Amino acid sequence: MEYLSHSTTETEALGEALAARLHPGDVVAYFGGLGMGKTAFTRGLARGLGCTGRVTSPTFTIVNEYDGPVPLFHFDLYRLNSADELFDIGWEDYLDRSGICAVEWSEQAEDAFPEDMVRVTFRRCAEDENWRRIAVEGVERT
Repeated sequence: MEYLSHSTTETEALGEALAARLHPGDVVAYFGGLGMGKTAFTRGLARGLGCTGRVTSPTFTIVNEYDGPVPLFHFDLYRLNSADELFDIGWEDYLDRSGICAVEWSEQAEDAFPEDMVRVTFRRCAEDENWRRIAVEGVERT
């Protein structure tokens, strides 16, 4: 499905709506450039999962963890060069913890993700550069 977001608030709402369709252990892989709304989407995802804590970009820490009924592990792979580096920081351990892994800059290590990942692609809208087209693939369940 593809959505058009006109604001940060709408982007967060899309993340919150997706949370209701996820299951423990799911990987949500984000694709899209800088400033496209990935962290805003994650704020909504965290809210929808009932997670606590302020959601910020984990650019320098690589991963932020948020506690909730289903924990959220928010990765930023911008500074990684390969899937091997992701495994070096304990990727498999996160997959085994029955939380949701939301991964920014998934292009850096896409081959480390399960086949049934949820793919979220962010791109600017041609009609207005402030709007975002957000495509969500891989979630057909209710």
